Amino acid sequence: MANILERFTSIVKANINELLDKAEDPQKMVDQYLRELTEELAEVREATAGVMAEETRCKRLVDENKAEMDRYEDLARKALSAGNEEDARVFLQKKQELAGRTDGLQIAYEGAKNNADKMRTMHDKLVADIQELNARKETIKAKAAVAKTQDKVNEVVGAGTKSEGARAAFDRMERKADEMLDRSNAKADLTAAPADPAAELEKKYEQAGMTAAVDDDLARLKKEMGME
Repeated sequence: MANILERFTSIVKANINELLDKAEDPQKMVDQYLRELTEELAEVREATAGVMAEETRCKRLVDENKAEMDRYEDLARKALSAGNEEDARVFLQKKQELAGRTDGLQIAYEGAKNNADKMRTMHDKLVADIQELNARKETIKAKAAVAKTQDKVNEVVGAGTKSEGARAAFDRMERKADEMLDRSNAKADLTAAPADPAAELEKKYEQAGMTAAVDDDLARLKKEMGME
C-alpha cells in the first residue's frame, strides 16, 4: 500500500504527450508504456479495492458508534420518563464513553477516505491514459514510421547533393585547366621570334636555285643514258 501511494504523485503528474515527445523511438515507447500502464492498473485496481474496503469499514464504525450514542441517549430519555434517574445516568455514562471514541474513529475514517480518493484518482488516470494510448497507438506508430522513412530519404537526397557538388567542382577544375592552357598558348605566341622578310625571300631563292641544279643534273643523266 505504501509503495502504491508513493507512486501516486509520479503517475498522476505523468504527461503522456511529454513522455512520447522525449522518447527516442515512439513506436517502441507506445507499446512499452502501454504494457507498463496495464500492469500498473492491475496492481492499482487491487490496491484501490482494498483501500476502498478500509474506507467503508471505518465509515461503518463511525456510523455504528453514532447509532449507539443515539440509542443510549434514547434509553436515558426513557429511563427519565419512567422516573429512573440513576438508570438514565448509567445510559448517559455509556454514551459519553462512546463519544470519547468519536474523534479517533473520525480521524481514522478521514485518513482512509483520503487514501481511497487518491487511489481512485490514480486508477482513473491510468484508465484514461490507457484508453488514450490505445486510441492513438496506430496513429503514433504510423507517424513514427513516416518520420524514419523521411530520414532515409533525406540521407539519399543528401548523397545526391554531394554528387552534384563533386560534379560542379570538376567543372570548375576543367575550366581552370582550359584557362591555364589558353594562357600558355598566348605566352608561346608572344615569345616567338618576329618574322624576317629578307630571310623568307632568301629561302625562296635558295629553293629556286636548288630546283635548277636538280633539273640540270637530271638532263645530264638522260643525255648520258641516250634518253634524249
